[in-house]
Amino acid sequence: MNRTQSREQAFIFLFESTFGFNSAEEIIDNAKLAREEKMNDFSSKLFNGALAHQKKIDSYIEKNIKHWSKDRLTRTALSVLRLAIFEMIFLKETPKNVVINEAVEIAKKYSTKEESSYVNGVLGAIANNLDF
Repeated sequence: MNRTQSREQAFIFLFESTFGFNSAEEIIDNAKLAREEKMNDFSSKLFNGALAHQKKIDSYIEKNIKHWSKDRLTRTALSVLRLAIFEMIFLKETPKNVVINEAVEIAKKYSTKEESSYVNGVLGAIANNLDF
């Protein structure tokens, strides 16, 4: 599984977590049972890291969404944003523009063109304000 596929897998697990029915471990276990899906190290790092740092990540989202509240974002947009922000802030191993591009592609695949543009704008604003 390449990095793009790993990000998409982590996104799907993050999306599932927004429903609040299962713990992270249950989501992973259910994916193994239902879809025979194994999580690789990078997907696991993204998924678990985004969950572990969700409050800090959400504060970045709230500071950078204009005329909107986090509660009004779709689960798709919220999951994509959380994933990308975690990778940009905590992993720092991938250039920010690559992280943003990957996030926009996931948003295009699982949502609308308008939402992918919104995701791009929010992530661009966050990337421009980071100190590194």
